[in-house]
Amino acid sequence: MDQGPVRPLSGSIQMLNNIGLPGLLLIAVVVLVLFGRGKISSLMGEVGKGITAFKKGVSDGAKDDDEALADGTAARDVTPEAKEKDKV
Repeated sequence: MDQGPVRPLSGSIQMLNNIGLPGLLLIAVVVLVLFGRGKISSLMGEVGKGITAFKKGVSDGAKDDDEALADGTAARDVTPEAKEKDKV
């Protein structure tokens, strides 16, 4: 049961590969006109604050893990050992 040749990607997905610099500039201008410079700058500021908070949270979590390992309070495996009849 031959279904014929493989069809290319749909038009909208294939078009995204061919946007290029002029298309990106046009999109940027349209977004700037629609939302205004102040709204975009405040949005980018919020994105930056979010990224900074995420990085701080990751580094704090790593520090907490290191401290727990040093203190001996880190999570440990408490899985009971398998009995002879439980083994497969």
